[in-house]
Amino acid sequence: MGTDEWTRALEESGHGVIRALLGPDECAGLAALYDAPERFRSKVVMARHGFGRGEYQYFADPLPGPVSALRESLYEALAPAANRWAEALGKSIRFPEQLGEYLEVCHAAGQTLPTPLLLRYGPGDFNCLHQDLYGPLVFPFQVAVLLSRPEIDFTGGELVLTQQRPRMQSRVDVVRLGQGDAVAFAVNERPVQGTRGVYRVRMRHGVSEIRSGRRHTLGLIFHDAT
Repeated sequence: MGTDEWTRALEESGHGVIRALLGPDECAGLAALYDAPERFRSKVVMARHGFGRGEYQYFADPLPGPVSALRESLYEALAPAANRWAEALGKSIRFPEQLGEYLEVCHAAGQTLPTPLLLRYGPGDFNCLHQDLYGPLVFPFQVAVLLSRPEIDFTGGELVLTQQRPRMQSRVDVVRLGQGDAVAFAVNERPVQGTRGVYRVRMRHGVSEIRSGRRHTLGLIFHDAT
């Protein structure tokens, strides 16, 4: 799927799948970083906070080269759609073309901690529905890259997206990915054109229970944290 296709799907439905973003060796190399604690600034055990079960680690600066390169290139692909959404939602913010410029804005506002992360799930683990906001400045999209092989390295563990529509029941999407596939999706809310104008749909995401094996995911969030 070319950039135009997955970004169009993202704007139309709230998520867009990028097939074969990474190769098997790239996935294995990134997953192996989980056991190199010097590459991370903090570790979160989900059960301690009521987030679910499993754990994740936030990368420290400087980010690993492949993570930094992916974050920069994906931001550039997403920035035009982010500006269209901001305009549709009546927000004054406009996002610069380059990630470095946007991070300067984040840092000036006190959001200085890097947010890309690696997640690891084992049997019985899951991630409750949530949003990755981290501060007042929020880039409207994030990307998750599946590093493990479904039905080989793990079973279960589907990515779940919910859309809370005004005065309607919530919609649920299950996104099935292969190793190296990625999905870009809305962090918080997205504009939807209705008969009476644009309305806001709030989105959350989570991961269903892992039935067996181990699942690694790379999470790319484009705003930094306080």
